[in-house]
Amino acid sequence: MPKTSARLLALLSLLQARRDWPGRLLAERLEVSPRTVRRDVDRLRELGYPIAAFKGPDGGYRLDAGAQLPPLLFDDDQAVALAVALRTAAATGAGIGEAAARALTTVRQVMPARLRHRVDALRVTAVERTGGPPRPQADPRVLVTLSAAVHAREVLRFDHSPGYAPPPAEAPPAVRRVEPHRLVTWGGRWYLVAWDLDREDWRTFRADRITPRAPTGPRFTPREVPGGDVAAFVAARFQGSDAPGDWPCRGEVILDAPASAVAGHIRDGSVEEYGPDRCRVVLGAWSWAGLAAELGRFDADIEVVGPDALRDAFARLARRCAAAAGAGPGGPQGPTSHFAALLRTSGRVAERDRSGATARSSSPNRPLG
Repeated sequence: MPKTSARLLALLSLLQARRDWPGRLLAERLEVSPRTVRRDVDRLRELGYPIAAFKGPDGGYRLDAGAQLPPLLFDDDQAVALAVALRTAAATGAGIGEAAARALTTVRQVMPARLRHRVDALRVTAVERTGGPPRPQADPRVLVTLSAAVHAREVLRFDHSPGYAPPPAEAPPAVRRVEPHRLVTWGGRWYLVAWDLDREDWRTFRADRITPRAPTGPRFTPREVPGGDVAAFVAARFQGSDAPGDWPCRGEVILDAPASAVAGHIRDGSVEEYGPDRCRVVLGAWSWAGLAAELGRFDADIEVVGPDALRDAFARLARRCAAAAGAGPGGPQGPTSHFAALLRTSGRVAERDRSGATARSSSPNRPLG
């Protein structure tokens, strides 16, 4: 039989691993009698662990949440995972950086030397994006309030400040009434996904712009987000589409550049080789003009495979870039950038494609339509 201290630690570890433990099963796992399990449970209670007993054919024990936080037990992997999470907490956008640092100090003090060395070797610095204002942090208390409303399935009322400064004469925004569905994080910011009762549509609200109002409203029956997948729904909304899984605008081009040079700069798209030093790119964007600009940033000639909306976007963008470079009507005739010249070439290609003068029978795949 193991010593009492080792047995207590083993018992506590088992109680933390699952919610309910039949007493008989605990005795078998610890290789002791049910009477010894009862005595060890009493010892843990004296140390501050709220362990409840339940009756029945498989009567046993469960570790409940208590009013005070007793000493916790972590294995090596759990301790390191906790330290990593606390070190990176400042980058989550939840405004808990200072509290996470204090918690990490507390956890580190009780770690054995072998784990403390592993944790100290991990150095993480959260770097904000440059070229813009600091990213607002969500108030942890607001996050807790939103999460509680989601869990309780209660209608939530709150003020939501706009992302711009409204004119002084503009009336203050009305109180929003929503059925909160899920709290999500995206790109270092926190959002509330909810059904807006007044607009009768799904909305995503920035958590750092929410000021909850008390009390909460009545309980509701949860709705299912379009598509049934919250992550896919949120991703689609940020792509500018209501249909999960894809951008609203997707096109296909041939770039006069090696696939190896292009693949590292393509997100949410595909790149494949297409002959010597050429590649086929399929890419999506929130608009056709945005897609044309995204493809135009490569220092390579472009052949549009399809659809026609992408050709039209290249033509419009070519005219705008030419005018901006001083080559438009009424502007000075000076040197233009390679980007403007490239877009003008793409615009001429688009015009020839629409007139039917150029055929692309050599393309192995059918154009997107």
